[in-house]
Amino acid sequence: MSADRVKRLIYRSCYTGTKELDLVLGGFARARLAGFGPDQLDRYEALVASENPDLYAWVFRREPPPPEHDTDILAMIQGYAGASQG
Repeated sequence: MSADRVKRLIYRSCYTGTKELDLVLGGFARARLAGFGPDQLDRYEALVASENPDLYAWVFRREPPPPEHDTDILAMIQGYAGASQG
C-alpha cells in the first residue's frame, strides 16, 4: 500500500465539490483508508471517480448503485454515513 496513494485519496474525498459528500467521504477516508488493502483502495478509487450526483444518490441510498459499485466499500461508506447522521 502506498502512503502517497492514501493521502491523495483522502484529499480527493475531502474536496468532492459537494459539501455533504466532503463531510462523509472525508471523514470515512481519514478513518478507514489507511487500513485498506490494494484491492479495497482500487474499489474506493473507482467509486469516488463517479459523478457527484450519482455518488451522492448511492451513498445516501436515494438510488441503487450499478453492480460495479455495489461493493463492500460502498456498504462501509453507507454505514458510516448513517452513523454520522444519527
